[in-house]
Amino acid sequence: MTISLNGEPFTAEGPLTIADLLAKLEIDAARVAIERNFVVVKRDTYSTTPVADGDQIEIVNFVGGGSGNMDSLVIAGREFHSRLIVGTGKYPTHQIMVSAHDASGTEIVTVAVRRVNLTDRTRESLLDFIDPKRYFILPNTAACYSAQDAIRTARLGREVGLSHWVKLEVIGDEKTLYPDNEALLEATRILVKDGFVVLPYTNDDPVMCRKLEDAGAAAVMPLGAPIGSGLGIQNPNNIRIIKEQARVPVIVDAGVGTASDATFAMELGADAVLMNTAIALADDPVAMARAMKLGVEAGRLAYRAGRIPRKAYASASSPIDGTIAAHARA
Repeated sequence: MTISLNGEPFTAEGPLTIADLLAKLEIDAARVAIERNFVVVKRDTYSTTPVADGDQIEIVNFVGGGSGNMDSLVIAGREFHSRLIVGTGKYPTHQIMVSAHDASGTEIVTVAVRRVNLTDRTRESLLDFIDPKRYFILPNTAACYSAQDAIRTARLGREVGLSHWVKLEVIGDEKTLYPDNEALLEATRILVKDGFVVLPYTNDDPVMCRKLEDAGAAAVMPLGAPIGSGLGIQNPNNIRIIKEQARVPVIVDAGVGTASDATFAMELGADAVLMNTAIALADDPVAMARAMKLGVEAGRLAYRAGRIPRKAYASASSPIDGTIAAHARA
């Protein structure tokens, strides 16, 4: 059988338990922690926890801090290595969606909760094209126009086994798709009390983001521009302020049109970027997904590196001392 072991393919003969795997690798079980398919395995169950074909196994131990090599996105205690979150709608075909997700390097994909089609039961399910061992599936409440509809949709998503996480949307205007922030705040409070990890989509309003955080949101998701508009970040200073005051991750959601928009969002300090239309409706969705991956990575690296101050006038890159012109003036 073949499994993913710390992100790399690994082939072994089965049957196999976690304890067997550690023994094969000559790793001391007392010095490591194990995650199987995104779930931490308790040490006292290593000998009874099976390893199955296709499993994703992570083995971690302790290293000296401060190396700066790890720059993970952590939401509600869960760690992700990609800071790009991708949707699943509007793609020309499911096969193109699969290829685009792969090219994006994403670990989180959003799916809308919808009624089962009762008239055509032969239609393929979107979940047939998303590997839950590879991607964390984040249900969203897209197209909900009231707090109660969003709450019902979130609960149905949890009941069907998707997740107790939810990207919470409560739309307030059909034309702009701007959120109804009063209803959003109400739904956030109720779902947090109901045990959900809530990631609310909201305006780029620092006050509302703070209220959502106080209500228990695990992250805040201010828009960059209206959904699907491709206008890019319209109010960069608002994103900066939201990031400065936030104690939870800030994920720019909606409005990204191309890779430079994603880079700019990350340079402003956003912890991640969520997008769908910009990739799905590109002339080449797979190539755009790759571009978005690189854009997010470049923006994050630039943010951590720290840009130089803006100046009104030129500042020479090379020293003037010792030049012919300087000698002539002397």
